[in-house]
This record gives sequence, structure tokens and C-alpha cells, in this order.
Amino acid sequence: MTGRFVAVVGPSGAGKDTLIAAARSRLAGDDRVVFVRRVVSRADGGNEDHDTLDAACFPAAIAAGAFALHWGAHGLFYGIPARAVADVAAGRIVVANLSRGALDRARAVFPALTVVAVTCPTAVLRARLAARGREDSDAIERRLAAAAVPVRGDDVVAVDNGGRLDDAVDAFVAAILATAPAETVAGAQ
Repeated sequence: MTGRFVAVVGPSGAGKDTLIAAARSRLAGDDRVVFVRRVVSRADGGNEDHDTLDAACFPAAIAAGAFALHWGAHGLFYGIPARAVADVAAGRIVVANLSRGALDRARAVFPALTVVAVTCPTAVLRARLAARGREDSDAIERRLAAAAVPVRGDDVVAVDNGGRLDDAVDAFVAAILATAPAETVAGAQ
């Protein structure tokens, strides 16, 4: 039985981590779904759920096969732990926060892949990024320009996180569960 990898993408500030945390809570008793903590070369500032690995250690971890998928973005290194491949092979739905720039590699590693593109209006995104205080106004404008480029593909499902959070969480959880292989849906009933 083969499961599915759900790549959650979207611009910084769209609320990917918020939706993932809410879905993890709602689906806590569902053994079909695994939420993977990505590894990032940035200390956890409390805003995102990840494990930290010093940037100097990333090359050795990559060489040792620690990651199913890895990439660099915005001066940082990111990795999805190798166990994600085994979880998909075991029939589970594996949900992970990815960079849009890593999607082609993710599609190669995980042929059974669904992309959930988290979106929100530009004004909302600008306000969220400014409230974080991690970037200056020029960096925010660069992020907004990148966010304006839509994620494309037959495997893409969009979830709008610009309104009520409960509505976005409902849509996000529905998108995740819609990826369940037929035999696991039947077995869960």
C-alpha cells in the first residue's frame, strides 16, 4: 500500500505552521496521518514548529542520508527527515511544510504527492510579515513579489487562510484527508 506526501507550501506569513498545528490537533487520533517536523538551520523562535540543526552540520547530515528531501532558501538550510519515505511506503499521509522551490524535487522523491498551497490576500500577508519583525520593508516587499507567483500543477489544492481561521483549518484538514488512499478510508470507517 502506498500513502501520500502532502507538501504544504505558501509564502512566509500565510499561516502554514498555524494550519499544520491545528490539523495536527484535530487529527491526533488518526494513525493514517503523520506530521513531519522539518529540520532548519535557524533556532526556533517560537513561530514555527521545526527541529534545529546548525548550518555547519547540514552537509554531513545530507551525506549520511538523514533527509528524504533537502533544500536551501533565504540563506537557510531545510530538510525533511528520511523516515518520511518509509511512512509513505507504509500507506500513511505524510504532511510537511515545504518551500515552493523544493516542489520539483519533492515530486521526484514522492510520486504520490499533493501540494496544499496556503494563500492569503497581500494586505494580510504584509501585516503578518511586518508584525513578525524578522525582515525590513525591502525584504518584505521581495517576499510579497514572490508570493504573487501562483503555485501551479495538477496536484495543487489551494487553501485560503486570509479569513476566519476555523474555515481555513476545515479546508486544510479536508484537503489532507482527501488524499487518503481508498483502502485506508474504508478501513477507518
